Amino acid sequence: MRRTGAHGAHIVWDWNGTLFHDIHAVIEATNASFAEIGLPPITLDRYREIYCVPIPRFYERLMGRLPTDAEWQMMDGAFHRHYWELAPRAELAAGAREILADRRAAGATQSLCSLAPHEHLVPIVRGHGIEEHFVRVDGRVGPSHTGKAEHMVRHLGALEGVPADRIVVIGDALDDAVAAEHVGARAVLYTGGSHSRASLTAAGVPVVDTLAEAVEAAEHLVR
Repeated sequence: MRRTGAHGAHIVWDWNGTLFHDIHAVIEATNASFAEIGLPPITLDRYREIYCVPIPRFYERLMGRLPTDAEWQMMDGAFHRHYWELAPRAELAAGAREILADRRAAGATQSLCSLAPHEHLVPIVRGHGIEEHFVRVDGRVGPSHTGKAEHMVRHLGALEGVPADRIVVIGDALDDAVAAEHVGARAVLYTGGSHSRASLTAAGVPVVDTLAEAVEAAEHLVR
């Protein structure tokens, strides 16, 4: 593993909805999972308005109650089955490939921490030809109803030579800001994924509309 640098921001990137522009695959897979238990489909705007992690809370906002264990198993299974059929059609977010390459060429360090299952995440990152730009890639291990904070602890614990005050998490969800705060890092939130701008502003961290702006904001935070 390359050691992270002592100067500038070490960026911990989120994957789904941030580097990977998969929101339309997510909506299609979500609606497929809803159909399994007779829920009506959801629009992108409505999804961005109410989406949250852990996922059972998102379903609670839609249903007015937490799903039963049987409903959760059915919906979670349907979502992942449909999503991983659709994911190969999605592309990297605008500018992602160039930003990652430019940061690495400049000697800046970055890693990837995602709630996507690790066994699926690594092949898709590798397939897009960007794995070499990260000092570490970590997907979720364990159940899918958890938030990101515990996975961020594991991710940062495996990094070498990077203090928490140099770390900036860039993601598209409030959960990314929660995870950053949990480990003593900073966060920048990006509007291209799962949340509306109005929802993201509740986190009290910088909110941006492009990945280039996200990197600029991240570097500003650690000056």
